[in-house]
Amino acid sequence: MYDRVADLPLHVEDCAFELRERPTSSGFDRATTVVSLSGGDEVGRGEDVTYTNEDHYVLVNHGDDIDLAGEYTLDSFSAALDDADLWPEPPDEERFRHYRRWAFESAALDLALKQADTSLGAALGREYDPVSFVVSTRLSDPEGDDPPSTDRLDALLSVHADLAFKLDPTADWDEAFIADVCEYDVRVLDLKGLYDTEGVEVTVDPDFYRRVVEGVPEAFVEDPNLTDETRPVFDGHEERVTWDVPITGVQSIEDLPFEPSWLNMKPSRCGTVQSVLDTIAYCEERGIGLYGGGQFELDVGRDHIQALASLCYADSPNDVAPGGYNDPDPSPDVPASPLSPPADARGIGVGFGADGE
Repeated sequence: MYDRVADLPLHVEDCAFELRERPTSSGFDRATTVVSLSGGDEVGRGEDVTYTNEDHYVLVNHGDDIDLAGEYTLDSFSAALDDADLWPEPPDEERFRHYRRWAFESAALDLALKQADTSLGAALGREYDPVSFVVSTRLSDPEGDDPPSTDRLDALLSVHADLAFKLDPTADWDEAFIADVCEYDVRVLDLKGLYDTEGVEVTVDPDFYRRVVEGVPEAFVEDPNLTDETRPVFDGHEERVTWDVPITGVQSIEDLPFEPSWLNMKPSRCGTVQSVLDTIAYCEERGIGLYGGGQFELDVGRDHIQALASLCYADSPNDVAPGGYNDPDPSPDVPASPLSPPADARGIGVGFGADGE
């Protein structure tokens, strides 16, 4: 797949940065940065989804020293990024380097495709298909003052009655509440067992794992922390186990404790266009299912994860819902699943679901 885009000519004249900020339904204010590369009357855009807001303020205010002007192929531009200093100040977490790298790489891919007057679909020889999506949300009070509730699901279903969900179980989900959750169309349960991030609640407990694995028997189970105590919970359920946090490329898949049946594909975790496309191709060759994942993108990054889903895993439980679903109070105008593809894609592809808005 990468060979189909690696040699695209790329002319870069300028680089610019725009801050985006928005409150989310998960109780925090999200900031991202749109990275714009321009050249030859075209603009390619990507989105840095680093989670430390201060890192975005520094980039927007001090990114002028990043000079990427020149003549490249997409592949040689990626090589040039190996030596570029994209961080005016070091990131809080090393994984954020991949997030920013993807912003520049996807902007370059978008620009190269536009300069060639084509789309990612055409370059890969694939059609943009309608994109099925799930809505990701938490049901527990982030402050811990109130018991978990399905009120958020009911509010979302009042917008579109046939939504499916990806949920973040927490230790306060008892058997009675899990039975309530089963009344909804739950496709993925994200245990978040592999995060090491302040503000992300992680419970690694065999009793908790068993309650959700056995209590919601049809759902995928994402990112369990497999210990001597928790591993037996998944005996016979291995095909339901999926991974997100560890997936940064082909080698990371081969390093998993057992061969997966499904994986969460977040391009920002892979960092480069080559790593993203190599990972997708590797999974397709081995029959490993993929579904797209989101990082609370606020701008073009959301279009990009929808475009990859549209081209490569359109019918999966993609966590790529339009941004309006992340708002504390979703608008009734947000489009339903599946998202219609753009009628005339150019670049990576934007405008998914526009007919439904």
